[in-house]
Amino acid sequence: MKVDWRASTWKQFGAAIDTLSDAIQLCPEQLWTVAVYEDPDEERYGQFWYIAYHTLSWLNLFLNGRREGFTQPPPFIVGKLPEHPYTKEQILGYLSTCREKCQSTIEALTDERAQERCVFQWMEPTFLELQLYCMRHVQEHAAQLSLVLGQHGVTGMDWIASARSENYSLTAKFMEK
Repeated sequence: MKVDWRASTWKQFGAAIDTLSDAIQLCPEQLWTVAVYEDPDEERYGQFWYIAYHTLSWLNLFLNGRREGFTQPPPFIVGKLPEHPYTKEQILGYLSTCREKCQSTIEALTDERAQERCVFQWMEPTFLELQLYCMRHVQEHAAQLSLVLGQHGVTGMDWIASARSENYSLTAKFMEK
């Protein structure tokens, strides 16, 4: 049996992104700026909206595999807090952009690219390992946000076992093989 590791990787990465998406979509306006945790450097770093943004910013960066040439779509600012929290609509738009980038990155992933070293100050993984690391990061913050929603009586979260195929062309392509 031949295993398509790209399909398996996407199904799980997509599920993590879906979990984050659900948490963001379910967040009521009054919880958008709630403190998920206290950050000693800047209180906004611990707020719901910022954790969602932070997760997507790192997802976007890690899909590049390097800091060089990294940009974010407007209105997002690299390395600087905005004057006002990003809106839910802006964050969901960024999530959509990152989801598409993730799909195309995994679809185009070759063995050679998977083995390339990605150099960051704190680690030097292969590109494939960096994607698995990133998937864990997305799931970690999705779980934090989901927990906060549950603590405030928001319902609707559910376990997502695999990327929602009806929303993802990549999953459909893998299913055809």
